[in-house]
Amino acid sequence: MNIITVGLDLAKSVFHVVCFNDHFKEVKKRMLRRNQVLQFFAQLPPSRVGMEACASSHYWGRELRALGHEVKLVPPQYVKPYLRGNKNDYNDARAIAEAATRPSMPFVAIKTVAEQDMQAIHRMRAQCIRDRTALSNSTRGLLGEFGIVLPKGLTTLRKSIPGLLEDAENGLSDRFRNLLVRRYEQLVELDEHIAFYTNELVVLSQQDDACQRLQTVPGFGPIVSSAFRSAIGDGRAYGHGRAASASLGLVPRQHSSGGKDNLLGISKRGDRYLRSLLVHGARAVVVQAARKDDPLSRWINRIRKERGWNKAVVAMANKLARIGWAILRYNTIYQPVSAASRH
Repeated sequence: MNIITVGLDLAKSVFHVVCFNDHFKEVKKRMLRRNQVLQFFAQLPPSRVGMEACASSHYWGRELRALGHEVKLVPPQYVKPYLRGNKNDYNDARAIAEAATRPSMPFVAIKTVAEQDMQAIHRMRAQCIRDRTALSNSTRGLLGEFGIVLPKGLTTLRKSIPGLLEDAENGLSDRFRNLLVRRYEQLVELDEHIAFYTNELVVLSQQDDACQRLQTVPGFGPIVSSAFRSAIGDGRAYGHGRAASASLGLVPRQHSSGGKDNLLGISKRGDRYLRSLLVHGARAVVVQAARKDDPLSRWINRIRKERGWNKAVVAMANKLARIGWAILRYNTIYQPVSAASRH
């Protein structure tokens, strides 16, 4: 039984495997419990194992690669066209295996443990920021019900709450004052959590050589560089910088036909969190470019004058993604003259 390709449908507890020979004829299929997966693959000859790039896929990719298999992570949206028949786990595994054999298929790079550490910190930090925003908006709304309207901004809210608690003439009941004290403690606690995660990212970016090289680029600080590093990896999963930028949704959508090119708005596909960080970094670069006269700043100012502020920011974010990919892929640092000369 010559097994060449294996399709593995991942799950929490019950996994489904379909094996194919060199003529892509099905030779084995099996349902496995979680504790049986590694034992099953340890008995197989080195094969190409296809999986969807989903939850826990990077963990299983590292484990199966350690057993000598060639692991291919396929984006789920590219697996769907290969699904034949009704939707079930075995048919999913067959579709994954077929998609993994396509030579032009864009595969997802398997993340290292260090890259997943960075990504986990970013996810936790982002959740705390969302919770803090929701808490501040809720508090401002509750205060509005007592006739106290505060200006927008976290800083204003932090400064105003102690004064409201001390003011005995503002109409707040004793019960609500106790509730406001608890809400203020929650706000302080979230600030401490966010500061902790931010400090962790700064420390990790100082210890990681790739993050240090990314920070030579204008617009890349510890937060942006660590997020970019954890998402793009070493850059080998992308053939060129535009592919990396397109995966982050920083290029126009296309709807062309009959030899006529038709470009639409920015696609906004991929990782929204990383894309927002790149746009914020690009915005800082565009602001500073107005006071500079280097080649990159002249290019930014020209785009800003011809196309407007927002398009200049997105264009700069696109350039940052391409430059960041080149730095990771070719193990180099930022070279301002070379970057500006391409445009």
